[in-house]
Amino acid sequence: MLAMSEVNCIKLLRNRKSLSINEISKTLGINWRTAKKYADDDQVPKEMVKKKSGMMYEENLGEIVSDWLGEDEKLKKKLRRTNKKIFNDLVKMGFTGSYRTLCYFIADWREGKDRIEEERDKNSERLDHPPAEAQVDFGITEAVKDGKYIDVHCLLMTLPYSNAAYCIPLPGENQECFLHGLKAMFNQLGGVPKKVRIDNLKAAVIQPRGRNQEATFTDEFLQFASHYGFEPQVCNPRSGHEKGNVENKVGYIRYNFVTPSPVINNLEHLSQILEEHLTKDRERVHYEKHVPIRKLLEEEHQYLLALPDEDYPVFKEELMQANKYGEIVIDKTKVHIPKGYNYGQLHVIKYWDKFKVISPYGEILHAEYRPYMNKSRKIPWSSILKSWLHKPRVVTYSRYSPYLPGRIYEYINISNLSIRKKRLKWLISLLANHEMGEINDRFYELLNDQTEEMYEPDSHPYDVNWAMYDELQSPSREGSDKV
Repeated sequence: MLAMSEVNCIKLLRNRKSLSINEISKTLGINWRTAKKYADDDQVPKEMVKKKSGMMYEENLGEIVSDWLGEDEKLKKKLRRTNKKIFNDLVKMGFTGSYRTLCYFIADWREGKDRIEEERDKNSERLDHPPAEAQVDFGITEAVKDGKYIDVHCLLMTLPYSNAAYCIPLPGENQECFLHGLKAMFNQLGGVPKKVRIDNLKAAVIQPRGRNQEATFTDEFLQFASHYGFEPQVCNPRSGHEKGNVENKVGYIRYNFVTPSPVINNLEHLSQILEEHLTKDRERVHYEKHVPIRKLLEEEHQYLLALPDEDYPVFKEELMQANKYGEIVIDKTKVHIPKGYNYGQLHVIKYWDKFKVISPYGEILHAEYRPYMNKSRKIPWSSILKSWLHKPRVVTYSRYSPYLPGRIYEYINISNLSIRKKRLKWLISLLANHEMGEINDRFYELLNDQTEEMYEPDSHPYDVNWAMYDELQSPSREGSDKV
């Protein structure tokens, strides 16, 4: 290889003096090919890329080992394969190299992974949305169950990197509900985020973060986090912006998916409704990255931790003592326990939706749904019907129409507006002494009791021969005489 001064001399003779290649070769006493190379070819510096060689890189065995190591990174250390185990598995696949060769490859793979992770961490800090980090918060909405309003505490988890969201409706915000909701969302996600950021929920935080003090978590939440392997993070007091993604998503879900209040059979039914809505919502294009949320979520899955093999039971145990009436207090409600006063202490096990009471001898004395599962609020039907009475056309399009029992809705949703008004007046008069559910159960009985002036002939929505039903209920005299 020639020195740069010689190369410059060749360039000068060729370009400035216009000498031929033969003349340059004779003048400088160099080979003709050398003169040709440096005279006419551009000598541009090139990066030296060192290509790794060896059987682990040239064959597909290295790719297989990389996949194994990537899978094991998501598991707890005690569940990961050792180098010796990987070597034995490779030997079964026809690997002819040595154990040391494999160890060198694994060390090189881990060094490269750490270098990539450092670069990725810097990039993530700049974006403020690293993959596999979640934000969690509660949001309150309402639904209609059995003709009444119920308050629903929706536990929401978002992954800001992909903007994907998961939501579990719950009856409360206690520790059992919180941990059950997290567990259910992890199962829906199919993995566990590396970090979970929450605000100062009483279900998880005993002491909020102070100026020179870290937050103190409850033992139950720390045990739950240890089982799933994620790192819990807590926001500073009165700093909701630190989890702004989930704060915004609470309103997004409320206004897009549960307004007006959906009619549900139970909380599991509402959970299915929300899961369907959120699955469809992931087809939406990300507001900033211009890629469907679903694709970003698929990309984020490779950074998630694996779900543990063993299911985590969520419950809370307490020792209680019944009063002389055999009552204990569950969710601020007195519950009667048969033979509860016979024992000095009762062992109470609370789940998110149920509870059971066990005697000191292991006998289950009582088991049922927790009191807050039955809490509901009446729909103000009287005021709603009075509003409809002034604007009867709105009945068909009102947000409250789906909450009416089917037979009552069909009864008042008649095209003749004057008849519709009469029937609305009749329902309003009944609501003075009856609940809407009772009116629905006794509908035909109450309908028969109303006066003929309440409705015009042939205006009943059901053309029913009531005598035929009477005959079906009790055999006729003629039929009873026949054998």
